[in-house]
Amino acid sequence: RYARARRLSIAALALAAGAPDILAVAMVAGYGSHEAFSRAFREHFGATPESVRAKGADNLKLTEPLRMYTQTADLSAPRFEDAPTLLIAGLGARYAQGGDSAIPSQWQRLVQYLGSISSEVPGVTYGVGANFDEDNSFDYITGVEVKSFADLPEGFATIRLPARRCAVFTHRGYVFGIPTTMGGIWRDWLPASGHKFADAPFFERYDRRFDPQTGNGEVELWLALES
Repeated sequence: RYARARRLSIAALALAAGAPDILAVAMVAGYGSHEAFSRAFREHFGATPESVRAKGADNLKLTEPLRMYTQTADLSAPRFEDAPTLLIAGLGARYAQGGDSAIPSQWQRLVQYLGSISSEVPGVTYGVGANFDEDNSFDYITGVEVKSFADLPEGFATIRLPARRCAVFTHRGYVFGIPTTMGGIWRDWLPASGHKFADAPFFERYDRRFDPQTGNGEVELWLALES
């Protein structure tokens, strides 16, 4: 959704600058015909490419580029909660240390299932990291809470998160900054906290405070504690 909105925004700016050939703009934006581009453009902005070329893009809601996150984590003090047992079902894959560019596409593939998963608990999605090895490779599941693992789509991964005492941090800003926040937790907060993390999965919790189209907002990071 973000990539599509960003391509259309770039096209709108090109048209507002007076691009003479709408088909050429459409091709750059990834559309194979004037008709397909005009339809997508009109559905997204409520205006035609011709009108934007004539009147400009000042009244359009453009999608801005995602900014690279800073290397300094801005950590607020966590809260502590007793997380209940959670059954998470969704799409799973294994990644090398730090993950890679395939993680956003894993989230995109999950979208087509939302609202149609048997016994799904709606309104919240989860990213779960588990099964870390010595090289810090890990399994990552993008999914939803379910009441039962029965009748799931073919190929779905599942994980049961046991009830645990957790430290809950809030990441604010672009989603790409989560590794920086995690680094701050491990590097700065943990050594001074007197706590010890449990050898257990951690999870990201995305609710209405996070905008999946822009990748911006607030994400909760739940980390299980041993002490």
